[in-house]
Amino acid sequence: MRRRPFAGLTRRNLGTELVAGVTLLAIAVPLNIGYAQIAGLPPTAGLYALIVPTILYALVVSSRQVVASPDAAAAALVASSIGGLAVAGSADYAALAMAQAIISGILFVLLAVFKLGFLANFLSKPILVGFVGGLALDILVSQVAKMLGVGIDSGAEFPEKLVELVTQLGTTNGWSVLISAAAVAVLLVGRRLARAVPWALIVLVAATVAVVVGGLEERGVAVLGEVPAGPPALTWPLLDWATWLALVPSAIALTLVTTAEGLLVSRSYAEKRRYRFRANRDLLAFGVANVAAGAQGSFAIGASTSRTAAVDQAGARTQLPSVVVAVGTLLLLLFGTALLADIPSPAIGAVVAVAILPLLGIGEFRDLWRRDRFEFAIGAACFLVTLLVGPIAGILVAVVLALVNLAKRAANPAIDVLEPGGEPTDSLLDAAPRGAVTAPGVIVVRLAAPLFFANGGVFADAVKRAVDAADATGNGPVRHVVLDLEAVTDVDVTGAESFRSLLDWLERREIGVALSRVRPGIRERLVALGVPGPPDVYDTNRAAIAALASPRTEDGT
Repeated sequence: MRRRPFAGLTRRNLGTELVAGVTLLAIAVPLNIGYAQIAGLPPTAGLYALIVPTILYALVVSSRQVVASPDAAAAALVASSIGGLAVAGSADYAALAMAQAIISGILFVLLAVFKLGFLANFLSKPILVGFVGGLALDILVSQVAKMLGVGIDSGAEFPEKLVELVTQLGTTNGWSVLISAAAVAVLLVGRRLARAVPWALIVLVAATVAVVVGGLEERGVAVLGEVPAGPPALTWPLLDWATWLALVPSAIALTLVTTAEGLLVSRSYAEKRRYRFRANRDLLAFGVANVAAGAQGSFAIGASTSRTAAVDQAGARTQLPSVVVAVGTLLLLLFGTALLADIPSPAIGAVVAVAILPLLGIGEFRDLWRRDRFEFAIGAACFLVTLLVGPIAGILVAVVLALVNLAKRAANPAIDVLEPGGEPTDSLLDAAPRGAVTAPGVIVVRLAAPLFFANGGVFADAVKRAVDAADATGNGPVRHVVLDLEAVTDVDVTGAESFRSLLDWLERREIGVALSRVRPGIRERLVALGVPGPPDVYDTNRAAIAALASPRTEDGT
């Protein structure tokens, strides 16, 4: 069924949706100005993203609540990936950011057309926590410098920025520190007292009044400066093909991170509010929004977790608040840009710094350390590479670590000796199996995974160890092995070769073999891959095991 734009909107909730839109506008304007500065772009780049891209996203997306907008991670990735290609703030730099958004948008559309949304599942939670945390810490250093009134090169790598910040501490501006400290205090305390209040807007308005009344710009406090008035104009980045190609890796990184985070947020809110979630439709919406952003002077757009949570808390259940934001931002650009010129940079830095603190993932890392040290190591490695080498290297390491994690788990499937009732009694992945048997002379072994190159040898070795352990502990001799293949959904060439080698080993030991609960198609698959025709299939119940355990007759029956 085709989705209606603004599904869920009724006369009863219209007022709530409009109020939520005003709240979202108050949050989005200051944050987008800050994120544009992180990306090395003018404030208008952040504001333009709130108009045409936001409307197109709201009309296409299946999610009724997810808010699309530039976020801190995307802004940092933009700055770090194109900072070496052009000078931040220049026309060439802006063109590169626009082209990057267009490429990312095209990639989103391709993912949607070919229904590849499942690829986001390869970026696990530890990888996302590490990658986004590394970007967040890099951003935080730049914002701290802004809060202290210290000038550093925001386009430099993290180690250089950190060293520059430390060496420039002697140039700290006292008024900037005072504004920042007051802003952080209001934001943190206000969020605890009343989360629905737009504290970021209140902080920026109060700080701007203080700067104007106190003449603090003359005392060294940096301000935003003049913001060009007028709506966004349709444009196109004029770059050579080599430059377009150079932007592809960073666009892929943006697409992967936004896909993983955006679909996760969409799915969670769809389940929470009980409406249908369509992954590929949401990818198409991200694609349309990013192409629109690149074609009208903005930069890459993703899913904003914090703003989505804000509109959900405000009671919004449709995309109408996004339209309110687009209209409000357009009015601001047409008639109110003079109000933005005196916003102090330390206050913007404080707003952004407080907004990205949760992205550092401190609580998530603590939880990973407690629950799984290997996954903690994956997240930490991704964090360090992203922070010290760069986001492109970080996303490449993330993909490699995802594959390593997948291979590690695939190579260590559950392989158990079963009790007569079918329950596992001895894990064959233990360093020293206990030598358990299912019944006197009989071992029933279950593999709970597809049989393929990563675990074929592991399975064969595990069965051999089970037989040897049973003989060594006095539970043998083993006369029959039943292989429970109910959970084996596929077999590849390498897995089949390992399986045939196991059958040959058991035959040399004069041990009978039976296959249990073979799934449809697996018997034919084994034969097609050169494994001898499987013997009769036995059920792992007491009667079958008792029959297997009975002494053989002279004719071997």
